[in-house]
Amino acid sequence: MVPGLDLDKLADYLESKAPGLISEPLRASLVAGGRSNLTYILNDIYVVRRPPLGHVLATAHDMTREFRVISALGPTPVPVPDALLLCEDSSVLGAPFYLMTRVPGEVYRTRRQTDELGEAGRRTAAFAMIDTLVALHAVEPAEVGLGDFGRPQGFLERQVRRWTQQLERSNSRPLAGAEELRDRLAASVPVSPAPAIVHGDYRLDNLIIDPATLRVAAVLDWGWPRSGTR
Repeated sequence: MVPGLDLDKLADYLESKAPGLISEPLRASLVAGGRSNLTYILNDIYVVRRPPLGHVLATAHDMTREFRVISALGPTPVPVPDALLLCEDSSVLGAPFYLMTRVPGEVYRTRRQTDELGEAGRRTAAFAMIDTLVALHAVEPAEVGLGDFGRPQGFLERQVRRWTQQLERSNSRPLAGAEELRDRLAASVPVSPAPAIVHGDYRLDNLIIDPATLRVAAVLDWGWPRSGTR
């Protein structure tokens, strides 16, 4: 039994919504390494994403939001898995979930893994990360159906305000210059430029890398996407 995934209910649901998609009995494994939403590999070729078990924050674990972003980015140069099916009926798995294709490749989570690439390989992968982020920020939200996504107006002002609140709530010791920096940032916020799609947690282990080319095969973990500024 896989926690959070009732295979019998899932099989019935998939058969009703996508007959013939999976012809053999379902088998699944939970992907290790995730820190928020749960990710399962289904029959080696599909992936299921659902919120974590227990209490969740709707804004942090919104499957509909994730599915919408991946679907919108599918036709763009940004590499994402194919979004196949969204289920907003919590009676199936206890929470909304979605199904997407599994993209082959490697997820680099440790220094040992990246050391095996060598200096040239690490450089190639690093620049591939940058190129992919450039491609993402070049997407015009309105052109891919995300014109109403997030609140791009006043984005920079909200970031400074959020940083200030986080500093105040987590401050456990005197930090020289912190208040001065806060005030200087608040006094010099530029006008927010044109909006772009912001991943929210863009890092190496949220990417699938093609081991043959060291290019980015897919961007994962869209749990915090929003419309921000370039």
